[in-house]
Amino acid sequence: MALKLKGVEYEYVEEDVKNKSPDLLKYNPIHKKVPLLLHNGKPISESLVILEYIDETWPGPAILPRDPYDRAMARFWAKFLDEKCWPAMRRACMSTGEEQEKANEEANEVVMFLENELIGKKFFGGGTIGLVDITANFIAHWHRFFEEFREIMQPPLITKDKFPNLCEWVNDYTNCSFIKENLPPKDKLAQLFVDRIQAAKAAAQ
Repeated sequence: MALKLKGVEYEYVEEDVKNKSPDLLKYNPIHKKVPLLLHNGKPISESLVILEYIDETWPGPAILPRDPYDRAMARFWAKFLDEKCWPAMRRACMSTGEEQEKANEEANEVVMFLENELIGKKFFGGGTIGLVDITANFIAHWHRFFEEFREIMQPPLITKDKFPNLCEWVNDYTNCSFIKENLPPKDKLAQLFVDRIQAAKAAAQ
């Protein structure tokens, strides 16, 4: 999404994370995982590092704010999403029984911080898409399936009643032209979503 925002042409190479390619192991020998950006033969790994590199390397719409305080806050919320929100939401989706109740409480708590951060804003950075919005990609993608697969997502994680600002953000974000054109195929993502949740719940029984 950051490359699309900047108008940068690139080649996308899909990686089988269960059968990692020699190139991935060569260019990211420490973490051995995606995403990985290869620019002029030089590898850059870790999502947030890649986003800042893209912003500093190519002209175009700014991903990070120019004001030092706003820039620091954007980094804070991006790290919060990466380290707190994603793990909490994943546990809420994948757990069962009493563990799921506890995970849902934790997820609701962290998501409420995002809900409050969006008060009076269209996007996390204000009027335009920036670092925090791109980092929150996973919420926009997975939210499409929370309602569709309610039977395996009980209780539902994000609803308009609980999180109206966040749901409005999802709608605004996913309807931006360059985002909408580059969302992962819904059928493929839906099957992955269902398979992972059902496998996790089966393993927990």
